[in-house]
Amino acid sequence: MDKNAEIALAEAVGRNVRARREEAGYTQEQVAEALGLQREAVARVERGTAIPTVVRLVELAELFNCNVDALLLESSIRADDQARAMAMMLDGLSLRDRQMLVKGLQELAARLREK
Repeated sequence: MDKNAEIALAEAVGRNVRARREEAGYTQEQVAEALGLQREAVARVERGTAIPTVVRLVELAELFNCNVDALLLESSIRADDQARAMAMMLDGLSLRDRQMLVKGLQELAARLREK
């Protein structure tokens, strides 16, 4: 993995950790306390300047009551992981809503390819 991909991955994981933390209603201080860390360590992960270990990802998933893959799938730079993340987003939607989203994604992808 090149350096730019590593940076993008760290930033995406950080965004997901932050989003999950906020959804769970925790502050950075509360997460740090629960994991035995300094608040700044949590902030570095959320900014993407530090990448959590596998053990830390499991601890975060337990704290946020989500699967570890929820923290990683949306962060992945691999197209097949991103496709699985999108499939999970469609789960629970009506057929009509899923079709609308797929059509919108197709149109957006076509526009982006034109650039």
